[in-house]
Amino acid sequence: MSRRSLPHLPTRPTWRCQACGIAWPCSPAKLALLGEYRNDRAALRVHLAALQAEAAAHLATLDGGTPPVGLVERFTGWTRAR
Repeated sequence: MSRRSLPHLPTRPTWRCQACGIAWPCSPAKLALLGEYRNDRAALRVHLAALQAEAAAHLATLDGGTPPVGLVERFTGWTRAR
């Protein structure tokens, strides 16, 4: 399977998108998540908060025990209504 045909899902433990290689959730992943949870934004936030906790643990092990800053904005901050 070529990289272009991969879904925009996180690669653990780096939390980079398997399709485009940028920090996950990437823009295509955000659009897909918004579509999937279009009728339940609260459930989207709960789901992303759980993934954020998992990512923090993984990324901390890669960076000497300290999770990177900005994970809240990266994972859940974009879900707020504008």
